[in-house]
Amino acid sequence: MKSFFIKSCIICLVLILCFGTLANAGEKEQMDKSKSGFFADYLSQWNEVEKKITDLAEAIPEDKYSWRPAEGVRSVKEVVAHIAGANYYLPSMIGVNSPAGQSEDMESIIEKPEAIKALTESFEHVRNALKEMSDADLDKPAEFFGQKSDVRSMLFILSGHVHEHLGQLIAYARMNGVVPPWTAARQAKEKEEK
Repeated sequence: MKSFFIKSCIICLVLILCFGTLANAGEKEQMDKSKSGFFADYLSQWNEVEKKITDLAEAIPEDKYSWRPAEGVRSVKEVVAHIAGANYYLPSMIGVNSPAGQSEDMESIIEKPEAIKALTESFEHVRNALKEMSDADLDKPAEFFGQKSDVRSMLFILSGHVHEHLGQLIAYARMNGVVPPWTAARQAKEKEEK
C-alpha cells in the first residue's frame, strides 16, 4: 500500500509540474490587469492551483477528513491545514507578514468548513502580497532555513509546495473513491458529447 501511495504521489507530482503551469488565455484575462510578465504568469498559476486544491478539499466528504493512508502520515484535514499554514509561513521568509491575529499554526482546525475557510483565506493572503510586489522585488535577498536565497526562489518554493500537496490530496481522494472535480467535469462532458 505504501509503495502504491508513493508511486501515485510521484506520478501526480510529475503530471502537475508538467501541466500545472500551463494557463489558458481565459484564465489570464480574469487576472489582475496591472501585472505582467513573471507576476502575471505566477498569479495565473496560483489561481489555478488554488481552485483545484479548494475544489478537491470541498469534494472530499467530511467523514473522510480524519482519514490517513498510514499511521504517522497527515490526514486529509491535516494536509489542508498544512497548506493553509504554509501559505502564511513561507511568505514570511520574504517579509510578507501574516494579518494581525493570524497564526501559521493550523492544528486547532477541527471541522471541514473551518479548514476550507482557512485554506481560502491563506491563498488570498498570498495573492494580495503578490499583487503588491514588483519585478525589482524578485531579486531581493531572502533566507530559507539558514540558506541564502532570493524572493524569486522563495516564490518557486511556495509554488512547488502547494503543487506537492495538491498531488497528495489527489491521491488521498482517489484512495477514498473521490474523483477530482475537474476530472469528473471532463468525463461528464465527454460522455455528453458521445
